[in-house]
Amino acid sequence: DIDDVGHKYYLELVLEDLLDKDNTVNCTAEVLYHLGNKNLAPDVQFTIDGELKNTDEADKIFYNRLKSLEKELVAENIPDSHGNVSPELEPIHLLAWAASGYVIRQNSTENTTFHLAQIKHVKQV
Repeated sequence: DIDDVGHKYYLELVLEDLLDKDNTVNCTAEVLYHLGNKNLAPDVQFTIDGELKNTDEADKIFYNRLKSLEKELVAENIPDSHGNVSPELEPIHLLAWAASGYVIRQNSTENTTFHLAQIKHVKQV
């Protein structure tokens, strides 16, 4: 507890690549939740011990695949009602994880438990 400021937490984390379970890095983070102002996102300071995997090649392949589609990508309900994500939509699902992480952080309190449940609709622009 920091008087008149908020609650600060020190965390030690292991980040795991969802697509390459052997690729992990250790991370430490300090998270400060401010008192009183529920509209203020928590302050997060972090360090990564090691290097995250370079995804440039996979990103380029994904970009070129989307660029080569005859029609713009449009999809709904990812994952489906059975929890399945088709392999061609997995990169979209991963993008949604990143976006939802940002939204969760911006709207997080010490007592919220949001997570990405489903992409209702996606359209390539």
